[in-house]
Amino acid sequence: MNILLWIILGGLAGWIASLIMRTSSTQSVWWDIIIGIVGALLGGFIMSFFGRPGVTGFNVYSLVVAVVGAIVLIFLGRLIQRPSL
Repeated sequence: MNILLWIILGGLAGWIASLIMRTSSTQSVWWDIIIGIVGALLGGFIMSFFGRPGVTGFNVYSLVVAVVGAIVLIFLGRLIQRPSL
């Protein structure tokens, strides 16, 4: 997949994940793209544990994998960012 498609897929995945995790008002479009691209890589890694392929191209399955990875990434970021008691 070329870089333009990674940016588009990452932007869509990051935006959808930020809506689901309710972080869309606190992050920019650039963060959506970055979180979506890293989420696609993380989602592919997670799917390999289940014996499924990761991101396979510009399709709905790859978008779902990227969104799942981006949600996990946002969740992990919240765990790290949470202040200790």
